[in-house]
Amino acid sequence: MSVFPNKKGIYQIDFIIRGHRIQRNAETRNRREAEALEKELRKQVLAEIEREKATGKGPLTLDLAFGRYWEEVGQHHANPNDTHRDIARLIAYFGKDTLLDQITDREVAAMVAWRSSHTVGGRKKRKDGSPMPKISPATVNRTGTLVLKNLFGRARRVWRYHFPLEPIWRDHLLKEPQERVRELHDDESTALDDAVRDDYAPWIEFARLTGLRRRETLLRWRDVNWSAGQISVMGKGGRKVTTPITEAVRALLEPLKGHHPEWVFTYVAKKTRGNKVRGTRYPITLEGAKTQWRRTREKAGITDFRFHDIRHDVGTKLLRATGNLKLVQRTLNHSDLKTTLRYAHVQDAEIAAGLEALANQRSKSLKNPLSTN
Repeated sequence: MSVFPNKKGIYQIDFIIRGHRIQRNAETRNRREAEALEKELRKQVLAEIEREKATGKGPLTLDLAFGRYWEEVGQHHANPNDTHRDIARLIAYFGKDTLLDQITDREVAAMVAWRSSHTVGGRKKRKDGSPMPKISPATVNRTGTLVLKNLFGRARRVWRYHFPLEPIWRDHLLKEPQERVRELHDDESTALDDAVRDDYAPWIEFARLTGLRRRETLLRWRDVNWSAGQISVMGKGGRKVTTPITEAVRALLEPLKGHHPEWVFTYVAKKTRGNKVRGTRYPITLEGAKTQWRRTREKAGITDFRFHDIRHDVGTKLLRATGNLKLVQRTLNHSDLKTTLRYAHVQDAEIAAGLEALANQRSKSLKNPLSTN
């Protein structure tokens, strides 16, 4: 029997056609509705089988799909290790032999609930014994739903597969709180300068001069084009990110030549440990950058300020100095001006001043009306 109710009375669909097993939740307690859906599914599957014969494409399993996606797209991301980890997690959850067209809204909703139950770092408790918080909605979206969405999109647009029951992705994206915009106050800026280690100072200063994301600040010398006056790196979403070599950036980078043949920013090992020798320079890694930023911030006594907020600090101060949102968009490499509009609050004071000036003009006009002859 291909249509049957479960213990809750909701009909399930389970049939095999030409070697393809199709399982669906009909999401109804009405048998006729379930049978109608089963009939439609059979037509869709047969059409897909005929299409596969015509194009020479066989069934697309999650393992095969992600393998191809990795070769064509994932390995070229700015953070390929994160992409690989996200892919491996999804394959482990769904099963490598799951057909891509069997992943529907029901399966994605279950995956989102499963991923939302995970804690930060996969740990149960912090070092102080307090419970580790759950991962954020943004993390669930970025490491789960959007990874699957990108896979389906690639398969549909480039590989020419057809998914009649492709999930409605917007229904599975969790609501994310609007990112706040935080800037450094003058006393915090001074405290940060005083707290940073000398060998890490050029790296942090570079971030404060450019507004690049943390991963984008870890430059290789090949990223620096002196003659073109431009630095180019792979950024968020695999997009190319460019920033000009200003006089301040040039003065910062030139003394670093010779510290390392490949990497621009380095640190001096304080201890001989493992394969590190005291007094020798080594490239600043992503994890090392995170650790050193935390130590610097704590030493400076600055609270509620993430490394990413340096980017906000640059955007805020640049908009205040120029009043040009498009310029800020270009500087921060935002693909959408809507993202840059978060900084529009900076102009509130200018708007208030303008309205005040307008009110003063009107007041003077009322006090000194034009005389008529």
